[in-house]
Amino acid sequence: MSIFCRLSIVAAALLLQFMSIQLSAQENAYPLQMSSTRVSHRPEVPGPNGLVTAGHPLASITGLRILMAGGNAADASVAVLATLNVVRPQMSGAGGNGFFTYYDSDSQTPYALSATGAAPRELDASQLLSEQLNKGINAGVVPGLFGGWISLLQRFGTLSLSEVLAPAIAYARDGHPMEASVVRSIESSEALFREFPSSSEMFLPEGRLPQTGERVTYPDLARTFQRLVDAEQKALASGANRSDALQAAFDLFYRGDIAKEMAGFYAANGGLFSQEDFAAYEPVWSAPIHARYRGYDIYTSPPTSRGGLEVLMQLKLVEDFDLAAMGWGDPQSQHLMIEAVKVAKADIYKYVADPRLYEVPVAGMLASDYLDERRALISKTQAIGFPGPGIPQGDRGAKVAAASSFTSVSPQEEASVAGSTTSFSIRDKDGNVMAATPTHGGAFGTGVVVGGTGLTFNNGTRVGSTSPYPDHANYARGGQVPILNNSPIIVMKDGEFVMALGTPGGETIGQTQFQVLVNVLDFGMPVQAAIEAPRFSVFAEPNFYKEGSKITLRFEDRLSQQQFDELRELGHDLRLAPSFSLGSIQAILRNSLGTVTAGADPRRAAQAVGW
Repeated sequence: MSIFCRLSIVAAALLLQFMSIQLSAQENAYPLQMSSTRVSHRPEVPGPNGLVTAGHPLASITGLRILMAGGNAADASVAVLATLNVVRPQMSGAGGNGFFTYYDSDSQTPYALSATGAAPRELDASQLLSEQLNKGINAGVVPGLFGGWISLLQRFGTLSLSEVLAPAIAYARDGHPMEASVVRSIESSEALFREFPSSSEMFLPEGRLPQTGERVTYPDLARTFQRLVDAEQKALASGANRSDALQAAFDLFYRGDIAKEMAGFYAANGGLFSQEDFAAYEPVWSAPIHARYRGYDIYTSPPTSRGGLEVLMQLKLVEDFDLAAMGWGDPQSQHLMIEAVKVAKADIYKYVADPRLYEVPVAGMLASDYLDERRALISKTQAIGFPGPGIPQGDRGAKVAAASSFTSVSPQEEASVAGSTTSFSIRDKDGNVMAATPTHGGAFGTGVVVGGTGLTFNNGTRVGSTSPYPDHANYARGGQVPILNNSPIIVMKDGEFVMALGTPGGETIGQTQFQVLVNVLDFGMPVQAAIEAPRFSVFAEPNFYKEGSKITLRFEDRLSQQQFDELRELGHDLRLAPSFSLGSIQAILRNSLGTVTAGADPRRAAQAVGW
């Protein structure tokens, strides 16, 4: 029986899942000291045979269809990624970048996959303005994400590219209702889209803004996906094995006709990408970086992710404080976490860069003596300003540039640019687990649809992913991989899976994940309550690269009056944010009884499903 028949058979079962999520969220309420007694508006979703929680309902259902038809977590991940490309094109896609943390149950080992491309080799950022590095024909990095899809299927998957891309091809070819956030993003990008006929044709149907709920198709994207499937199927028909057939699709994209088309489009429009840029790309498998926190093993993405190291540092900085005794509602616990964010970011933005070109002192930054030294900056009674970096033990950061010429850059050119990302987590019936955070960088990445491919590239050259200061290690340079905050996490204890989580949010990703981990591991919250609890985000003006930057604290407006008043008394420049607005965690949690449930963040159009 084909996978398409099997997918049809499971449709009725999926209806039961949607009926179950209508249960009262009060069943999952957790007694936090907040302004409202209701702290969870959605139920935890059970899934003894498999769970998917992703940033759009159609993506979650696609992943569950694959699991129920016999695929594993790796297969379902690629299906989810492709569907997210169609239904949330502003957030991620085959032309984007991303990080994956994968737990393989057979080997009982976590792995990290970096699917991140470099800036074009001919880039000279000194000749471009900040906005040109952010959007348009001069912005962007080599697509890393599609290569990650193939590498994931080759190493851990069981299904064909044809099988896992089928749902996304159908949504792109036959249509799907456009979600409200996509409409808002198109509206924000309308002027840019009108500069490029390929972008206007894809996102402005008949030259107008689409409406929420309008049925939309992306025929060029569907054709690109089908061409990749056809390359795989042709190779299989010629006698190739599964891995080599997948490689045929990879080669078509990075070294074949699609690469030629992408390079040709950029050459015709004054851009910098060449066939050599695409051909040089390979996804990278490595060991995750790791720290122990209160007996739990935390695994996450290594550089070129800076969010992974950031969240590990934040956890270790607060480990000496008894947060559980204070409780979530105590302003002191929030204050200590806020200060840990500042201290960690001061180091992260100094030392994390492309590890192919610079030594990143990961071990030194997580060393106990160094953490003690940095923790001493935290005052229990007063908010500190944004500190300078320390000097980690070990390599002393010898190969990282000094970044001293802060005053040589105009204020307009040094402000960080907001990101646009999505996330998902998956667990299959065999206990394989995926936490993934793919991204286009900013909304629709560069904003340029690359000819007739239906693809947009991640705008990783933007300030934030790169430093605006020319002598900094992370300045935008040709051939260098910029930094992302994406940092999906898997938590283990005594060799057993505990939790998988990830979030979008640009430069707030690490601090959002930090808070949700503390909610679960210190405060004992169930997964949905941990996700929905009010959050803060620390922001820096002009950016986190610059010592002494102005720090503001935004806190969702569901905190108590006592928290608000006491945080201000501690010296925090506190602003209220809308009730559900900071980040969007998708997480799976195994509780002390061994039950595994998933949560999805109501802050965006996320959905958890299980069977």
